[in-house]
Amino acid sequence: MSKRDAYVDKVKAKLDEWNAEIDKLNAKARAAEASSRVEYDEQIERLKKHRSDVQRELEDLQQASRDAWGDFQKGVESAWDSMDKAVRDAWKHFR
Repeated sequence: MSKRDAYVDKVKAKLDEWNAEIDKLNAKARAAEASSRVEYDEQIERLKKHRSDVQRELEDLQQASRDAWGDFQKGVESAWDSMDKAVRDAWKHFR
């Protein structure tokens, strides 16, 4: 397995983890009172946007040539950092 393939697998696994976090927040939103549900929904939409950014960057990386994929890795890592921070912020907000 190449470094690029290993990196793609790592990002895909992290996306699965983030999807699980979004599912947990959705469950909490359904159980919340109406006034809190709006806040949950806003946070969830923010997370979905960040997740889409990571997926888009990952797709770009996967389409890059074997020689150029390292250049695209920076975009994935930037989107990753934003998503990771958004997940942490969402959980802090609702604890």
